[in-house]
Amino acid sequence: MRIVLVGPPGAGKGTQAHLLAKTLSIPHISTGDLFRANIGQGTPLGLEAKSYMDAGRLVPDEVTIGMAKDRMLQPDAEGGFLLDGFPRNLGQAEALDAILAEQGIELDGVLDLEVPEDEVVRRIAGRRLCRNDGGHVFHVDYNPPKVQGVCDECGGELYQRSDDTEEKVRTRLEVYHTETEPIIDYYAQQGLVATISALGKVDEVTQRAIEALKKNG
Repeated sequence: MRIVLVGPPGAGKGTQAHLLAKTLSIPHISTGDLFRANIGQGTPLGLEAKSYMDAGRLVPDEVTIGMAKDRMLQPDAEGGFLLDGFPRNLGQAEALDAILAEQGIELDGVLDLEVPEDEVVRRIAGRRLCRNDGGHVFHVDYNPPKVQGVCDECGGELYQRSDDTEEKVRTRLEVYHTETEPIIDYYAQQGLVATISALGKVDEVTQRAIEALKKNG
């Protein structure tokens, strides 16, 4: 299957993408991984992306599209893939269609993870991370530490990332509504969209997603 996963920040896309890709035996292709791999390997696209990032500028769509195309043409993606974070806007969606058309293939479905805006804010603004290297993550409501501000695992200080404040989260949501949400309508016109609730336990959301994809397919 060839699937695009969309949803607002805090919808659990990364978690669901990993689980769905494993269940469907297809590679999980995320924008973050693409950037890290290309920059780490010093590819021409990676060096170009790094030059923009170092200058504090947005990486142009054509660079992101080039990275995604290269990854989708790798042998392990011949039987399908799950795209997470790409396409991010209409221009990228149209470019993806063109890339697939060149190969004589098409998308099987677009999975839209739906979460109320207030829940998105609650999920992200409530996150607390340990300052030590263990990478332990807590949540003030869903997974609170035994002692406020202290990591249960190592005793390190817990902190809130600067871009996890409610104000920053709502700004990120505005960008999502403006830039990414239009691709849902774009794909809906092609009959590809399956929308599911991303509320509840992780495995429940995964099961919903699989059933929706089967029904949509």
